[in-house]
Amino acid sequence: MAFPLRTPRLDLRPYESGDLDELRAMYAREDVNRYLYSEPMGEDKLLTYLEKKIGYRAFAREGDALNLLGTLRETGDVVGDVSFGFVSEEHRTGEVGFVLKPEFTGRGYATEMAAEMLRLGFDELGLHRVIGRLDARNDASARVLERLGMRREALLVDNEWVKGEWTSELDYALLADEWAASRSSA
Repeated sequence: MAFPLRTPRLDLRPYESGDLDELRAMYAREDVNRYLYSEPMGEDKLLTYLEKKIGYRAFAREGDALNLLGTLRETGDVVGDVSFGFVSEEHRTGEVGFVLKPEFTGRGYATEMAAEMLRLGFDELGLHRVIGRLDARNDASARVLERLGMRREALLVDNEWVKGEWTSELDYALLADEWAASRSSA
């Protein structure tokens, strides 16, 4: 796979060792971590997390993951990151996720980045199903998944103990034939 991947406004590229400031701008913030499993990260955790993200560069088989930074082609500003995990070879399932810097929310960047991950999963990997899971309070991320054509399949009430409280999870999914139909009608 050749990088950067290009969307209408963004270039998506793998994390590099010099991206600590970009990671800090997202994952060291309380507001960004609100609906994530993580707490705001200090320097040591950010360095460890960066090394992990640098390793997420492919998704050819189960357990692989791709994690890319989205940069505005016009300015080079990093807007956020997008991830795609190859969940199951047997069931041909993947999972998409995204995090944005707060100053870039509400402009369609998460939808644009995640749509490229869906394209890779369905068109290049031949997956049958892609899921998205999120904290049920995260209305903005739910809207992104719905704009992508993903259907809400489940509300898991108080299913996980996260950061000292019970949280509920929304599960979304999209099938390959639904993806193909949405592309042909676009």
